[in-house]
Amino acid sequence: MEYTYPFSLDWSTEEIVEVVQFFEAIEKAYEKGVKREELLMKYRRFKEIVPSIAEEKTYFRQFEKESGYASYPIVKMMKEKGDNTVIKG
Repeated sequence: MEYTYPFSLDWSTEEIVEVVQFFEAIEKAYEKGVKREELLMKYRRFKEIVPSIAEEKTYFRQFEKESGYASYPIVKMMKEKGDNTVIKG
């Protein structure tokens, strides 16, 4: 698929890469499933870069608009499931 990932021009290149990796994990959850631990690690790093819930919602909306993948349901599943589970949307 051809679309752009949401990011801020204020972020470093490393931060942009890590946010893109988080959104790629969301895609993976929808397409074939992702291990909870992998997604949790990427989400924690995403939250270090985007600590504000309002900003998080904005980036989630932008990503869904571009890709069609809703991030919130996947993150919610990740928070509710136990270790060693696969998150699939």
